[in-house]
Formats: sequence, C-alpha cells, structure tokens
Amino acid sequence: MQELNEQAIIRTQKKAQLEAMGINPYPSFVHPINAKAATILAHYKETDKAKYSHVVLAGRIMGRRIIGAASFVELQDASGRIQLYVQRDTICPGEDKSHYNTFFKKLLDIGDIIEVQGFVFTTQVGAIALHVTHLRLLTKALTPLPIVKEVTTQEGTTVHDAFTDPEQRYRQRYVDLIVNPEVRKVFEQRAKLIHTMKASLHRQGYLEVETPILQPIYGGASARPFTTHHHTLDMRLYLRISNELYLKRLIIGGYEGVYEFAKDFRNEGMSRFHNPEFTQVELYVAYKDYLWMMDYVEELVEEVALALHGTTKISFGSHLINFKRPWKRFTMFEAIHHFTGYDVSNMDEAALRTVAHQFGIHIADNLAKGKIIDEIFGEKCEPYLIQPTIITDYPVEMSPLAKRHRDNPALTERFEVICAGKEICNAFSELNDPIDQQQRLEEQRTLGERGDEEAMVVDHDFLKALRYGMPPTVGIGIGIDRLTMIMTNSNSIQDVLFFPQMRPEHP
Repeated sequence: MQELNEQAIIRTQKKAQLEAMGINPYPSFVHPINAKAATILAHYKETDKAKYSHVVLAGRIMGRRIIGAASFVELQDASGRIQLYVQRDTICPGEDKSHYNTFFKKLLDIGDIIEVQGFVFTTQVGAIALHVTHLRLLTKALTPLPIVKEVTTQEGTTVHDAFTDPEQRYRQRYVDLIVNPEVRKVFEQRAKLIHTMKASLHRQGYLEVETPILQPIYGGASARPFTTHHHTLDMRLYLRISNELYLKRLIIGGYEGVYEFAKDFRNEGMSRFHNPEFTQVELYVAYKDYLWMMDYVEELVEEVALALHGTTKISFGSHLINFKRPWKRFTMFEAIHHFTGYDVSNMDEAALRTVAHQFGIHIADNLAKGKIIDEIFGEKCEPYLIQPTIITDYPVEMSPLAKRHRDNPALTERFEVICAGKEICNAFSELNDPIDQQQRLEEQRTLGERGDEEAMVVDHDFLKALRYGMPPTVGIGIGIDRLTMIMTNSNSIQDVLFFPQMRPEHP
C-alpha cells in the first residue's frame, strides 16, 4: 500500500510537470476515431495498405517497451489490444528530441489514455501494428493499475494480472474491466441475452411497460422487503419485491400481454446465488394458461442459448446442459417421491415435520405446511436437477397467487424451471377469483402473525382491481441473473453483476 501511495504521488507530480510544459493532461477535444484495434487486426492486409494509411485510435496504454529512440506500446481500446510502434524521429521531427525524452519516456505511464494517428504495417516478425505519426495525451491516470505480467505457455504468450482477488474485483469493477478485458464478454453476453428475450416478446406483440419501484404495499412474492420513508407524505414505502400485482392491474385494464425487465429487491441472505438487488423479467398474457407458458419458456430459453452460443448445449462448471426442447417434467410430489422415496402428497404438518427431521432438515416453529414442503424439495430435490426440468402442480399452501388446479383443488397450476440445481423461473395460471384471492392473502397474514417474515401482506387495492374482472391469465418471472450465470458459465451471481452488493471494507 505504501508503494502504491508513493507511485500515486509520483504520477501527481508528473501531471504538474505536464501542465508546466503547456500540455493539458485532460483535454476536451478528440480527433474523430475511425478504427478499432480488433477491426484492424481482423481485416488488415498488406495488399490494402491505402485503406489503413491514416488511422486514428484512442485507448489505454497497457504495456510498453522503450528501446532507445523507438518504443513498442500495447494500446487497449474497447475492442481489444493492438501494438503501436513509436519512433522518436517520427513524432518529434527536427533536431529537438527533448519532447520525446521528457514527455513520452518519462511522463507517460501504463494506464494513461492516449490518442494516436498513423498507418498500419506488418512488423518483421509478422505482427500487425500501427506506426504512430502523432500522439496526444487524453487522460493522465494518477493511480497505477495492478501489475500486469506475461507468461509464455505452450499455446503462446498469455497475459495474466495480479488483480485476481474476487472481492477486490467486485469492489473495483472498473479496474477489473481494464486489466481483465475478457470479463467484458460476460456482460456483453448478458446484454445479448436480454436483447434476444425482448425481441421474442416483441414478436409476440407484447407491450414493454414500467411499474413502480417504490410501493406502499409490497406484494407478488414471498420475501422480506426493504423499507424507506417518504417525508412529504409521511408514509412508509417499500422497495418492490416483485412487479406482479401491478402488471396484473394492466391486464385487468385491457392489455393482453405486458412484460417488464425489472430491478427487484429482497432483504434476504446473500450467497453466490443471491444478491439483494436482482433483475427479472415478468410476463403476463391474457387468455393463456400455465400449460401454454411451459411451451413458450422452453422456446424462449432455447432461442437464447442459440443466440449466445449457436447451440443448445452449454457448459456450466462440470456439467453439459442441453436446453433443446422438450424438457423433462415432474409434478412437485413426483419429484419428492423420486428423490426421497416418500409420498408427501397427503401428509399433514406434523408428518411433514417428521420427514424433514429424518432428513436432518431444520424446520423453524413458525413454518407452516407449504414452507415445510418447500424446504424438503429445496434440500432433497433441487440440487440434483441439473438439466432444465419443469416442476409442476405445487400445493395451494405454497402458491397464494396461483389458480387452483383444474383437476385437484389442493394443488395449483404452477410450475418452476430448475436448472443447474437452482430455480430460474416461476410461473402460474393467475388466480382471478377475488374471493379466493382475498381468503388466501388473509391466510398469508395469519402466517405473518405466526412469525413468517416472508409471508405476503393483503393488498386491498389489488383486490379492488381484481373485482372488476381479470381474464384467464398466465404469468411468469424469469431470473435474468441466474440465467446469465448458466449461459456464461459463471460460478457466482457477483460475476454477472457489474456492481454487486458487498460488505463495507474495514478502514
């Protein structure tokens, strides 16, 4: 740390020297950039020199090798890296060479951002490079980057860096993106994933909408919310845990298909699969049911896999996951029986607690029947569902917003997709009976009074809206972060969020 501070002091002094020489270390004007490093490397040919006779690039110095009156510089722009050849007599023509010796050799550092002009050529060793004719400083970096070193492997030269501590990478993502440019690919794939899904939803004719993030009543999921206070209204507000109840209000209002890519917030534990702020897309379609949605989500996720990888087979850790339709389907009770040997479909709360105890699953006293079934499924089934699997027909106690099953009123028309051992989406035929909905929310309030901090609350305005009549509707929420983890072979949710939540650093 002391060495880092000393280097920062030296760089600050260099900034002052540049200013004393009349060089602005942070100019406003940049000449129009007409090329990118990756484009040059991909398309340059010796027979097409004229096309690359006047190139303007801008980027960050990531390495340099000074050999007397000539230097080789590694320039990194948003597309990649390219080698620069900087010759003293070219950028400082005439007799006075002090500018080169002072400005270029002494006052420029790795991490500085420069603009260069020149022509592309092929070096004696066959590398494509830019012969620099003009060079300007655009930004003086006052803090040095983590030390970058090169090692030679059997496959060639690979760049490695010292910035590998995950915690620091997440805290200083801006540095991570500079010294680990391959990290950018994850976020580019994430953006492509979202674009592919939006394109599919748009083709279906569904409307992208926005709903409130600050809500007077939190609802649409079982979770503990974040709270805040509005001073002018003198009222408590909540960060949304879901946008479901607002999107269903729009279906009641007459839209037949609405969706939102939403930031939701849940005041729960943190892990490599959980961040308190996360992204999901919720879609609601009138005159459809959960059977239709099962088919559509298979189609949608398969399309994402093909768009990102050109194949439905995706490597995730040690697994090869295949998103090709159709996916395997289990009812929840079938899955529990398959993995545990127990038929829990007709068990009461006491019997379920006994089964959970036999499996060593701790069940809090305030958990009711539905949550106990969920705990058993989560511990004994979910981790073993690696290939995308649709789990259907959840007990009514677990699904207070889902319509009762058409063949068994003790169940609901609900499904989840489990993949790589984790839920990636949740869907159901929406409950549109306002009387049944009110009774179920009242039951949730009772669970809250028992101490269940994730129980739903009664949203009287939503119940009022439901009384105006909502058509048969299906809804789904797809976790963008978890799906991105799988599609990019990322081990942690922190790897697919630019700025994940972190514990405060100790001073």
